[in-house]
Amino acid sequence: MADSFASKTFTALADLYPNMANLKIIGIVIWKTDVKGFPDRKSVGSERFTFSFTMRDSPAHFVNAASWGSEGYVRSLSDSFRVGECVIIENPLIQRKELEREEKFSPATPGNCKLLLSENHSTVRVCSSYEVDSKLRALIYLPIKESRDYYSLGDIVANGQSLDGRIINVLAAVRSVGEPKCFTTSDRRRGQRCEVKLYDETESSFTMICWDNESILVAQSWIPRETVIFASDVRISFDKFRNSMTAMVISKTIITTNPDTPEGNILLNFIRENKETNPLDGEIDSYLKESINLNAIVDVYTVEQLKVKALKNEGKADPFCGILYAHISTLNIDGAATAAVRHRCSGCGYVMKEASSTCTTCSRDSWEPKSVLLSFHLLIDVTDHTGTLHACSLTGGVAEETLGCTIFVSHRARGGLRISVLSCQLADPTEAGRDLSGQGHTEHKLA
Repeated sequence: MADSFASKTFTALADLYPNMANLKIIGIVIWKTDVKGFPDRKSVGSERFTFSFTMRDSPAHFVNAASWGSEGYVRSLSDSFRVGECVIIENPLIQRKELEREEKFSPATPGNCKLLLSENHSTVRVCSSYEVDSKLRALIYLPIKESRDYYSLGDIVANGQSLDGRIINVLAAVRSVGEPKCFTTSDRRRGQRCEVKLYDETESSFTMICWDNESILVAQSWIPRETVIFASDVRISFDKFRNSMTAMVISKTIITTNPDTPEGNILLNFIRENKETNPLDGEIDSYLKESINLNAIVDVYTVEQLKVKALKNEGKADPFCGILYAHISTLNIDGAATAAVRHRCSGCGYVMKEASSTCTTCSRDSWEPKSVLLSFHLLIDVTDHTGTLHACSLTGGVAEETLGCTIFVSHRARGGLRISVLSCQLADPTEAGRDLSGQGHTEHKLA
């Protein structure tokens, strides 16, 4: 247990062997699956429920744990902790794992054991802060695979359908995280999906799909253009609808957010240095429209309230949404400093300084010239009885939709605010008067 970050009070994962008894284990949860139900063979007509998670106590050692039991017990246990939290497990059953069967559907682990949690004998609890060494918490930033063992997005695209069905590792930055969408299958089972757009030095956009609640929950915490992920064991597939390759999170997958590796840090520096020319800079409203359900935005604010809220959130990356009843006080399409139209490369989507300029991103890898696309980019001021919001971004077809604002903290924008209009339409005076008087106003929601 020389490399374990657990204290002598606990048994190190490296020291586990089948049928050990009276154990106490500590580790950080690095991944987790959804709760699932299966027909109980011993009791016809009833179900048994299960979920699993992977915990780690050192750079070299991590183990899979599973819990089986009644729906109430399993759901309660699953809800008691999240990925990234440290837990203490007492009295687990140590079993020898069935290598070929289990690693086909579960994350591959270095040892030959697995943990089974019993409703009657085992306990799991989240650690208090004084019980956890900082080195143990830092393990959440360490990929389970060798840091250089990955495909770039360009490699995946270049290999094309030869990678269809393959399970590989991917290092990429997060371009956008879509809104989770629920669906019902033909046999009436409920499901969900969430599309994440990735990018790196080689590709401007690549789709990864999450199918389970736990991975979607993790994905919702990712900050676009500020988060790097190392996705271990994702399945690569050819999407006939998109006519492109995509990655899918599966039961074997473990995703490390912001990996503390040389390669991860290089990519992180790349996305920071290229924020100004990232394809999202002129399409942030398009991303927001895809990732936020406009019908779910019910919070009503005045300009003054928005400014106060933004000041309270300064330094935080998460945006919030709200409805603002105001009038457009400035729409300057004639000023020399206003760029009403932006030129974009049709190949990679990056903003080009002039219509005739050559895209510096594409030209490095191809001699074929790319066409130039035009896209609207307007800055407007909106004013109500409490004040004015300056330099709000109004692009594309957003002005034809219902009114909604998303506020971003940004040191480059005036007053530390970055405002994107998600939709804009004439307000009903009766509705505006009712909402502004306080009726229907709720606490703000983060988006």
